[in-house]
Amino acid sequence: MPPGYEDPLHPGHVCHLQRSLYGLKQAPRAWFKRLHDFLTSTGFSPSKTDVSLFYYTSGDSRVYLLVYVDDIIMMGNDTALVDSLLHRLSTAFKIRDLGTPGFFLGVETLQYNGGFLLSQKRYMQDILVRAGMADCKPLATPAAVTQSFSPSLDLHDNSTQYRRITGALQYLTITRPDLSFSVNRLCQFMHSPTAEHWCLLKRVLRYVKGTLDMGLRVTPSSHSTLHAYSDSNWAGCPIDRKSTSGYAVFFGTNLISWVSRKQRTVARSSTEAEYKGLADVAAEVTWLVSLLKELHLHSGSPATLWCDNLGATYMAANPVFHARTKHVEVDYHFVRDKVAAGELVVNFVSTQE
Repeated sequence: MPPGYEDPLHPGHVCHLQRSLYGLKQAPRAWFKRLHDFLTSTGFSPSKTDVSLFYYTSGDSRVYLLVYVDDIIMMGNDTALVDSLLHRLSTAFKIRDLGTPGFFLGVETLQYNGGFLLSQKRYMQDILVRAGMADCKPLATPAAVTQSFSPSLDLHDNSTQYRRITGALQYLTITRPDLSFSVNRLCQFMHSPTAEHWCLLKRVLRYVKGTLDMGLRVTPSSHSTLHAYSDSNWAGCPIDRKSTSGYAVFFGTNLISWVSRKQRTVARSSTEAEYKGLADVAAEVTWLVSLLKELHLHSGSPATLWCDNLGATYMAANPVFHARTKHVEVDYHFVRDKVAAGELVVNFVSTQE
């Protein structure tokens, strides 16, 4: 029984909830099920690729609806249809139409040169204030590329602050791909950050201070093909000798997906490290192709992957297992199947380009 509502005649009884209450573990699931059932009854189709996405098609008109808990963004090419669907949504839920997106989940949408800019300037300023570095001197780069990191045993005296600010920077990378590598490196030392890690974190914050006006630009594109770039640094971590992979996926001229993460296993050669990075970006492109097909936005042409290692491009095209790839995990070789099926094209691009 809840405190204050105990039944003195039946002290051993429990309450059976007739509906979900805000704050309980099952409340988000119950809320999403109710919203899902209503949207599907209205004519929306749930996406099989992204559970938070719904789409509505009527002739040449399309409407997309994206859900994050109780924050919803709806867009489409038919204003009358969007207004009609909003009205039907308001009959079942208490909603407030905020018009053209200004802020959505802390991301600001600004008109810019015929397109728009996704900016988190206010969020950046808030992080700097929380870290006590609102008036720090800006820097031009988030990390020193020539300085090799060496482990230190001098632990930072406020590890909670380190974790809090590093966690906040993770959310910043959704519009700042240039921070992905530096933030990923900071996140690898959350359990026991040292004074040197705190200095690396402060350098990233000084870089953020000097790039407050940067964001992710989205512009209309004349072509809608997928192409991606992948790269790896072989044995880049001096602690466990694992490599770090990174990729950037473009839809037309717009950057839509990127990541920088450490590989799970140690690579025995630079070719193997690049090949693993190629497999990671192939998995991401495969997911994006299924999403674009679902939204009727896929051009039908195979996606192009660009890699700066000739050995990795040969391994992706050659079905014969070489002696030096016997130890490579089987799941990395699925990129060969994609190339053989004509779904992907792997090309070489010079490192200098």
